[in-house]
Amino acid sequence: MASPADLFLKIGLDENTAKNTVANNKVTANLTAVIHEAGVADGCDRTVGNLLYTVATKFPANALVHRPTLLKYIIASKIKTPAQLEAAFSFLSTTASDNLNVDDFEAACGIGVEISLEDIKKVVNEIFEESKAVILEQRYRTNVGEIFGQIRKKQPWADPKIVKQTVDAELYSLLGERTAADNEKPTKKKKEKPKPEDKAIVEEAAPVPEEEINPFSIFPSPEQNLKVVHTEIYFSDRPVLRASNSRELLNKHLKVTDGKVLTRFPPEPNGYLHIGHAKAMFVNFGLAKERGGCCYLRYDDTNPEAEKKEYIDHIEEIVGWMGWAPFKITYTSDYFQELYDLAVELIRRGHAYVDHQTPDEIKAYRDEKKNSPWRDRPIEESLKLFDDMKRGLIEEGKATLRMKQDMQSDNFNMYDLIAYRIKFTPHPHAGDKWCIYPSYDYAHCIVDSLENITHSLCTLEFETRRASYYWLLDALGLYQPYVWEYSRLNVSNTMMSKRKLNMLVTDNWVDGWDDPRLMTLAGLRRRGVTATAINTFVRGIGITRSDCSLIHLNRLEYHIREELNKTSPRTMVVLNPLKVVITNMDASVMDLDAKKWPDAPADDPTSFYKVPFSKVVYIEQSDFRMKDSKDYYGLAPGKSVLLRYAFPIKCTEVILGDDNETILEIHAEYDPSKKSKPKGVLHWVSESSPGVDPLKVEVRLFDKLFISENPSELGKDYLGDLNPHSKVVVKDAYASSCLKNAATGDAFQFERLGYFVVDKDSLPEKLVFNRTVTLRDSYGKVGK
Repeated sequence: MASPADLFLKIGLDENTAKNTVANNKVTANLTAVIHEAGVADGCDRTVGNLLYTVATKFPANALVHRPTLLKYIIASKIKTPAQLEAAFSFLSTTASDNLNVDDFEAACGIGVEISLEDIKKVVNEIFEESKAVILEQRYRTNVGEIFGQIRKKQPWADPKIVKQTVDAELYSLLGERTAADNEKPTKKKKEKPKPEDKAIVEEAAPVPEEEINPFSIFPSPEQNLKVVHTEIYFSDRPVLRASNSRELLNKHLKVTDGKVLTRFPPEPNGYLHIGHAKAMFVNFGLAKERGGCCYLRYDDTNPEAEKKEYIDHIEEIVGWMGWAPFKITYTSDYFQELYDLAVELIRRGHAYVDHQTPDEIKAYRDEKKNSPWRDRPIEESLKLFDDMKRGLIEEGKATLRMKQDMQSDNFNMYDLIAYRIKFTPHPHAGDKWCIYPSYDYAHCIVDSLENITHSLCTLEFETRRASYYWLLDALGLYQPYVWEYSRLNVSNTMMSKRKLNMLVTDNWVDGWDDPRLMTLAGLRRRGVTATAINTFVRGIGITRSDCSLIHLNRLEYHIREELNKTSPRTMVVLNPLKVVITNMDASVMDLDAKKWPDAPADDPTSFYKVPFSKVVYIEQSDFRMKDSKDYYGLAPGKSVLLRYAFPIKCTEVILGDDNETILEIHAEYDPSKKSKPKGVLHWVSESSPGVDPLKVEVRLFDKLFISENPSELGKDYLGDLNPHSKVVVKDAYASSCLKNAATGDAFQFERLGYFVVDKDSLPEKLVFNRTVTLRDSYGKVGK
């Protein structure tokens, strides 16, 4: 993945600007987000790049919801000058988070206005004629900036490059060649130092955009949830519905909540949470924490057939592990009675009906935008049938309750969505009290309202459901939370679909929900990834609405390494041991000091561990070659290397097997004086006492689960893309004796190999280590 500096150079920033930008963490984060939001990570021309830089540094913080729209205009070259961009900022700053009137916006920014060269020449000629006397007097000392300013007032959308060329040509036409006098420097007047209050005014005029510091600054406060038109719902047979709260509803809500921010994290308990849920947690818990509010953990348990107590317990536990503390744990099923009562009220108001179409018939009618034959049945009839559904008097699949929305709408999520269906299945939380269960589309928005949620935040695939969300709350006269959708987290070389994850687990393609190759949070934890690294990764991505970006796995791995580098003590493990006999050493064993940390202070004994050094040591098989070369730093016949923390050794003999190819062992001599200074440094493990093998451990080398960056694009063929080398088990690796008491979850850096964690499969007689992540590419490639 490109570094920020590389990204900035790709969009045309000069080296100095790119360097200065990287030195400012806030601007770096913001510009990186803008580049990815605009979809130009592979580069763009310099003019567009300069506009993007201006967006990153000057975009109004109160209108971030509209930034993706502005970027589309820039990329499409509809906004192509700084003047247009400034006009866009001014318009969006006034609009804030309200719905954007596209026609007014385009008019304000001069989009579609073409200024010809003749138009520019005409204005320039007029201004030169008006100022001719002054220009002739001052000649080339004329303040050209003032001339540009006058032109901008008359032709604000003129291309500044063409304007400059025209002004320069007109100056030359009027004044001719520069003279020696024109090139003389004018006498400078001493500038007065600005007064302190003037400085304060200047500083106040250019504040750092708040979203660079706080990603939650884009969201309005609860008391602002009045004038905001949440969404416009267009109908085929009635006026547009502009959903918003009345003053009465909002005041009632604010009285209950005391004006606090209330959010919710609403997972469905039908599987284990994955890294995408980590972003949802960050957005919902993070906003509540930043505003001094509260976040519910709400189980969206409307489908009793897919839910298990195992999943419920896992979700609560993993939310805590991620560092979040729910204000309250609730279930959608806690509100089944209120949801039922409101469904009855919806029927009474003429907004719902009992339908008898089969799923196939419903699909066919939706495809043709046709109303159900039962759509206009009498209200009393639907009330009785719905009561029969509740009492178990109608067979499963023979009736549903549907919302009476708009079958001719352009939004398929307004095609009379199902509100209730019959399922004779006990509920994991509610027991066997109910045989009808609400749908997500019916329950979600109502429970948001009943819990007085201030900000209902979800991923962009739910954006088309926003109309249904507000239609239902409006139909029932309920308080309407502020809804905002953000881009879902898509990470390369993995799957995020719960259905496909479930299939991988149940069909034994992987070893359970916590398989370290999965991007489930349980799998990442078992692999040795910390919650801190995940949260840092998610925060760095930001809260954007750019839904087509695929985050490369390297970006996550960067944050993992950054965290583990600070917290994981170093040690040495040899995956594929090759025996080295040191012929000029006796049978004694030396205890040498090895560093747990690269910068271990010499006077701190806790920063070191003891490694035995004896006549027999083991190195990696890949660290020995029969033929040496200039670019090879390992051991070879007649060549010396340094054993890390120990001594230089020189290969004196190679013992081969009967096939005269297999290397059985190496004979070497060590240099106790350390006078030789070989370039190569190898990790190693030694016998702790003569004839006793080093500590034997199992090491599991995990890699990407899928070969393709985006296996979701492969459709049904995604199983053929599984990486056959995603898990390589090394049964008999040798480890430093200091690891013998390591416990499950303990993390280490195996020098030159990567970061590893003790797995739960470990036994007292044999430890098992999972590779969390390799070292950076600049390190040795052993074991990759």
